[in-house]
Amino acid sequence: MSDTKSAPLPRDVADAYVDAFIELDPITGTYMGVPESSRRLPDFSPDGAEALADLARTTLDRLTEAEARPGADSDAERRCARLLRERLTAELAVHHAHEGLRAVSNLHSPLHSVRGIFTVMPTGTEDDWAAVAARLRAVPAALEGYRASLAEGLRRELPAGPRQVATVLEQLTEWIGTDGGWFAEFTAGGPKELREELDEAAAVATGALVTFRDWLRDGYAPAIEGAPDVVGRERYRRWVRLWNGTDLDLDEAYAYGWSEFHRIHAEMRTEAEKILPGATPWEALRHLDEHGTHIEGVEETRVWLQELMDEAIEKLDGTHFDLAERVKRVESMIAPPGGAAAPYYTQPSVDFSRPGRTWLPTMGETRFPVYDLVSTWYHEGVPGHHLQLAQWTHVADQLSRYQATVGMVSANAEGWALYAERLMDELGFLSDAERRLGYLDAQMMRALRVIVDIGMHLEMEIPADSPFHPGERWTPELAREFFGLHCGRPAEFLDSELVRYLGMPGQAIGYKLGERAWLTGREAARKAHGDAFDAKKWHMAALSQGSLGLDDLVEELSAL
Repeated sequence: MSDTKSAPLPRDVADAYVDAFIELDPITGTYMGVPESSRRLPDFSPDGAEALADLARTTLDRLTEAEARPGADSDAERRCARLLRERLTAELAVHHAHEGLRAVSNLHSPLHSVRGIFTVMPTGTEDDWAAVAARLRAVPAALEGYRASLAEGLRRELPAGPRQVATVLEQLTEWIGTDGGWFAEFTAGGPKELREELDEAAAVATGALVTFRDWLRDGYAPAIEGAPDVVGRERYRRWVRLWNGTDLDLDEAYAYGWSEFHRIHAEMRTEAEKILPGATPWEALRHLDEHGTHIEGVEETRVWLQELMDEAIEKLDGTHFDLAERVKRVESMIAPPGGAAAPYYTQPSVDFSRPGRTWLPTMGETRFPVYDLVSTWYHEGVPGHHLQLAQWTHVADQLSRYQATVGMVSANAEGWALYAERLMDELGFLSDAERRLGYLDAQMMRALRVIVDIGMHLEMEIPADSPFHPGERWTPELAREFFGLHCGRPAEFLDSELVRYLGMPGQAIGYKLGERAWLTGREAARKAHGDAFDAKKWHMAALSQGSLGLDDLVEELSAL
């Protein structure tokens, strides 16, 4: 007779999955702060992808058994089980469609994971640097596995998008450099006792980049010439499920993007009039580029962003949030060169020995307009990504490690971060016309993402009442033109963004659609509680329930 008291429940299955997953994916292990992961890199070959799929299938079988156990119907077990089943099912759908065999992106790919992991590795001791050297020596095998996957994609006639390949070739050339490359620069700060070992390991890793770059340029790129950059409706639906945790009504979402475009445009006109009477919003933004408030210097900007986040924590803690001490620690960082143009955030390690960090890509600039920074750092830092993802880490023992880490749904996190920008506007932190126009420009960019991401990949028709090419069907070229007309960001940023959307179909729409879910859930909870609604209590309960797909998010938020 089995011992039902010791039989695994869904959270046990989820955490066992995390243990097995980080064995196969030591990059994720390092992000979580697992020391044993620090010397290895994943197997990015078709065999490595199949091993992850086998783990997912086995875990789903174990989950079915666990859901039948006594106690599996509690709220905590139910939420965890729903997330685990939804995530693994979505990941398997992408795997079975062989998407990993054409995974080329300017932001999200095995190649970027291999380089990016070094930026979060500990480097405080000689042992830490020895682990860096060991991982550098693992780069050739990791990239060879990635090359094998792309080569298998070619054999199966599953090409990546040419724009992705062209952009990644540019990135690789920058990483390789002319004087030792990025890996040599990264290891230059290592201890003199390991100088020879680090120099050799960095050269090995850079040599692997050269080998991969040359194959991508001379072998892969010619073979995919003329392939489409867009993915079509069937592939797009699979990616939407993976990034958003829902099966969207894509026509409704496209229409919602347009409705937000018109709403935000009207608000932008109001703010632009305060800055430059008679000007359009984008004329006002160009005026601010020259005459608005700026921060001079890269390090000065990093410090200013740190102070902005520290100020937000001081003013929000105890009034709109109730933050643990370790959650209050967040670091402002400058992103390494050669990546995409968008700022980003990295989650703290599970023990908080590595804090949450925001990263600013400078794109070679040394002067930064304030209007373009403030709401972005409310998004990336506080009260955006940092408060949510650090709080998940803080309460991981009450959830499961899976809900706080590996199981993150992009649209949940990006939706919260966009909600956080709006919250700061609601609370009066963006009352200055300059900063508020910057916030609205950021909101407009997220509405544009919904329009052009769905529009390009599905080749949707531009509405007849559109101010831009009415009745025509979207192409990447029209999308870039539309972005340039309705977004105040620099041209190189918009170019990078367009390539990003083409290489990560369905991800960029999650910001606005996720924000809509958070706002809908808050309004439902407010109506349910009436005058007794406590925003601080709701925020902390919402941030402490871990990851959820959009299918479940509104329901759970409404019940808080």
